[in-house]
Amino acid sequence: MTRATMTHQGQIILPQEIRNYLKLAEGNQVDFVIDENGDVKMIPLTTPVEMLSGILHRPGISAATLEEMEASIVQGAHLMNPEETSDWT
Repeated sequence: MTRATMTHQGQIILPQEIRNYLKLAEGNQVDFVIDENGDVKMIPLTTPVEMLSGILHRPGISAATLEEMEASIVQGAHLMNPEETSDWT
């Protein structure tokens, strides 16, 4: 485990091992997220969009077609306001 000490101003210096792992450099930004278990996660905002492809994939789940996505959007819109009819597609 890698450790850092916080200053009185709430600042920490990320250890080199962590900066290397996250591919962080001076000026990069990070987001902090508290997940459903109360764990804090640091997410680098330096990841190229191409690297995000497939991160939500779960084994055994096939990709939805464009038609399936559009049908889900229409269904979700209808569930939010079932009395309103709309032809926005």
